[in-house]
Amino acid sequence: MLKITLVLPLYNEETNLQKGVLDKIGNYIQKNTDFIEVVIVDDGSNDNSKEIIKSKYLTQFNKFHLIENNHKGKANAIITGIKKAKGEYVMFSDIDLATPIEESEKLIVPLYEGFDIVIGSRKSKRLGAPILRKIMAVGAIIIRDLLINLSGIKDTQCGFKIFKTSSAKEIISKLIVYSNPQIIKGSAVSAGFDMEFLFIAKKLGYKIKEISVSWKHVETKHVNFFKDSFDALKDIFKIRRLDFKKKYDFKK
Repeated sequence: MLKITLVLPLYNEETNLQKGVLDKIGNYIQKNTDFIEVVIVDDGSNDNSKEIIKSKYLTQFNKFHLIENNHKGKANAIITGIKKAKGEYVMFSDIDLATPIEESEKLIVPLYEGFDIVIGSRKSKRLGAPILRKIMAVGAIIIRDLLINLSGIKDTQCGFKIFKTSSAKEIISKLIVYSNPQIIKGSAVSAGFDMEFLFIAKKLGYKIKEISVSWKHVETKHVNFFKDSFDALKDIFKIRRLDFKKKYDFKK
């Protein structure tokens, strides 16, 4: 049996909570003995998300725990969850369940084959995504691979990943771009975080496996594709500049 901590970053998700996403996750996790806990990290929500979780879900599902952060973005929420994880492995998922929680079974299999990191990929199943978003995503991949050499990884941004906890903790200890998150306003999907995380993972020589998972586009007010794409590009250039200065030159 594996011991997995599931981390759910959350910011103003009252609408999704009312749709029952945590019921689906909770019912699945309660029956799956591989998952020992669910760490819900609230990123400073100012709607009723925390109240709903406290009043309904913490008592209903004994594996659920809530951590309340100041609003510093999704990356910081994930980092918090990794630091608090008690499992041998830590997985994170977007709470909108664009990828169904049952798809976690696909990610678990490569762990038995010795992989340190397994990431979900939407490369062949981006159902419902607007065509412009698909085109811009392809452009971003080309720029990313040219500048920071993540070639071999098709989809860095799918919010469905699992890692050895020890590996994840080492990687986040070496973050530079996302090492010192600040209080922010509004939504921040922190797209560059996944890229810096995987960039460092490759530098350290960790074994990474990409697995195709089911994914369905979910409209959300948290994603501004043009702004988020621009922010991601800025982060790519930051990583490239830091790498040129040999700031990522470390050995595992």
